[in-house]
Amino acid sequence: DAKHLVPNKMRDFFCTINLDQEEVFRTQVVEKSLSPYFGEEFYFEIPRTFQWLSFYIYDKSVLQKDLRIGKVSIKKEDLCNYTGKENWFMLQPVDSNSEVQGKVHLELKLNELITDNGSVCQQLVVHIKECHGLPLINGQNCDPYATVSLVGPSRNDQKKTKVKKKTSNPQFNETFYFEVTRSSSYTKKSQFQVEEEDIEKLEVRVDLWNNGNLVQDVFLGEIKVPVKVLRNDSFQAWYLLQPKENGNKSSKTDDLGSLRLNICYTEDCVLPSEYYASLRNLLLKSSDVQPISASAAYILSEVCRDKYDAVLPLVRLLLHHHKLVPFVAAVAELDLKDTQEANTIFRGNSLATRCVDEMMKIVGKHYLKVTLKPVIDEICESPKPCEIDPIKLKEGDNVESNMDNLRYYVDKVFREIVQSSISCPTLMCDVFYCLRHLAAKRFPNDPHVQYSAVSSFVFLRFFAVAVVSPHTFHLRPHHPDAQTSRTLTLISKAIQTLGSWGSLTKSKLSSFKETFMCEFFKTFQEEKFTESVKKFLDDVSSTESKEPSGLSEPVHLKEGEMYKRAQGRTRIGKKNFKKRWFCLTSREFTYHKQQDKEPIFTIPIKNILAVEKLDESSFNKKNMFQVLHGEKPLYIQANNCVEASEWIEALCRVTRCNQKRLSFYHPSAFLNGNWLCCKATIENSVGCARCTADVPADTQIEIDGDRETERIYSLFTINRSKLQKLEEACGSIAVYQGPRKEPDDYSNFTIEDSVATFHTLKQIIDVVEKLNESHEKYQKKRSSSAKYGSE
Repeated sequence: DAKHLVPNKMRDFFCTINLDQEEVFRTQVVEKSLSPYFGEEFYFEIPRTFQWLSFYIYDKSVLQKDLRIGKVSIKKEDLCNYTGKENWFMLQPVDSNSEVQGKVHLELKLNELITDNGSVCQQLVVHIKECHGLPLINGQNCDPYATVSLVGPSRNDQKKTKVKKKTSNPQFNETFYFEVTRSSSYTKKSQFQVEEEDIEKLEVRVDLWNNGNLVQDVFLGEIKVPVKVLRNDSFQAWYLLQPKENGNKSSKTDDLGSLRLNICYTEDCVLPSEYYASLRNLLLKSSDVQPISASAAYILSEVCRDKYDAVLPLVRLLLHHHKLVPFVAAVAELDLKDTQEANTIFRGNSLATRCVDEMMKIVGKHYLKVTLKPVIDEICESPKPCEIDPIKLKEGDNVESNMDNLRYYVDKVFREIVQSSISCPTLMCDVFYCLRHLAAKRFPNDPHVQYSAVSSFVFLRFFAVAVVSPHTFHLRPHHPDAQTSRTLTLISKAIQTLGSWGSLTKSKLSSFKETFMCEFFKTFQEEKFTESVKKFLDDVSSTESKEPSGLSEPVHLKEGEMYKRAQGRTRIGKKNFKKRWFCLTSREFTYHKQQDKEPIFTIPIKNILAVEKLDESSFNKKNMFQVLHGEKPLYIQANNCVEASEWIEALCRVTRCNQKRLSFYHPSAFLNGNWLCCKATIENSVGCARCTADVPADTQIEIDGDRETERIYSLFTINRSKLQKLEEACGSIAVYQGPRKEPDDYSNFTIEDSVATFHTLKQIIDVVEKLNESHEKYQKKRSSSAKYGSE
């Protein structure tokens, strides 16, 4: 959220997330507010190098261009200082001199020349090779050129490259020569002094500009290199473009307002798979360790300050290797030991409940979509007033009519849920089956506990949460407006209560905090609701095989708006780009004129031969990729680099098992009778570059096991001191076997068996130390091969 934004008048605001100058996400518009609450979450992989993660606040304009009010820019190196916690950031003014992205490839050399009279002078050679990743200007590729200057206290020699049209990755390949020291009219002594003075104070400056033609040129970034670093050497390196030194300094920064962000940024160096074998095996055998609290996976959750940090990679790794169900069963059993009353079962934020929550988010995406999306769309697109709180009713509202509307929605959502058991993923059913039997074993005298153990997850922590925040679960593209959010909150409360086992009895009505909800629920006291819930819970916690719903219903994987190049010729012979709605399922890849319309082009998944990036040079457009199938390639442009990367990954994953996949492809297009990449003149000639995707993978669960293991290694490394404290605590208990001394050091840890825990800790520390050595070797190799100026 933001506060105290540009005073004077109420405005309509939205916020964007940018990698350097490239917008990758934007929030919904919050109307008429100076302190808008956005409440939106974006999780994404970063597909390219970047310098700044930036957030821009815009004032939405209907007739004119949206106005940038201010920004928060965080340097990549500083992201770790803010990760995992909320921070308020002051908005900074948006200054064209500070808006930069991209890098430039230079070769710099200092030559010694002997003049006609035999004296020595020095010459600087600047070879500007190319730039990469320059920003889009007004949504289009720029027309860049560079100025190369030699700057000192009393000189400024400037030269300029040619303008390169419509490209963000210009190839300049131009060389410029500058005289550094002058030999004529100086004695050898004075020449030496001039040379020293000049080189100490001289610098090479390269400025990138967008050629504005009839309007002012736009600054794209600069780099400065002191000439003195070049003594007796030549440098060839990529330099990241920097803002102008005076960018932002003249403006006031205290009156634009502030923005509250919660950023979680992780950067992992993933080594080849064999390096992780020991740690992976240690984690995967966790469910077999007795007691479970002495296992590597459990110890990971104990030493992490926030359990969620540990749960995310742990669940994904165990899922990937089919070891999640036994682990969840073991930690749930430990959880139940501490549960004294049946009606509080699985209500806390323990390791067991967090693991089940994360598992449901990963494997239940499609289940939520087929169950809730149609009814959520109806509520959001044609909302009926549903407010039943007398305090919040607006003038002219009819509470009886609103109650009828709410009842209609609740009935519809409830009916969809209790009839959806056939679509519930097998893995969820297996976990619910374990939880149900463990609960019955812990509380043998309570006939309802086997149902409440499952309903506490599937109703309270899955369906009710998805109803109240559909955008988080990708059921809606944006956060709903305030009135719809309130309707969804009321429906979610009702679903929680209907799903809570036994909550419809009269004795439970008194437990409602709000009188109006109590009145509303008096209309629900019918046995059929309780029976429907019971039957549904029986179905989803049974391990008997269900009907194979996958045969009739393809798995929906991704959809969104992109541009595709027309496959036929237009009247004037040029091929154009049109905006289309794309949809990917486990069966086919389609595009449509608009969302929810019939497809106008369909490629069966089995016919896709390769999915690869397309060189920008083909059409002078960024973020393009190609889908190669039986006919001509389908060329598609995504809206930004994150979206392009996600589409390529999703398409590669679903087609990796195709039998006729290509090994080679053309990275550029076939235009004007030849391939731009290899100049071959036959359109169906074999590709000139090797395809990138070659490993089969699961289409529904997108997991890289090595990456998750690397994340766990990082967490163990960060929490090394806690591992040692836990090790000391185990040693102390094992030696003294008496009352614990100095409990503050380890009272928060669960130590059931000090010997077994100590043994696992020793293995973890050994494995982490070996991985540390491997990482250090890699970093040394990387730093020794890095050149001055490279990123």
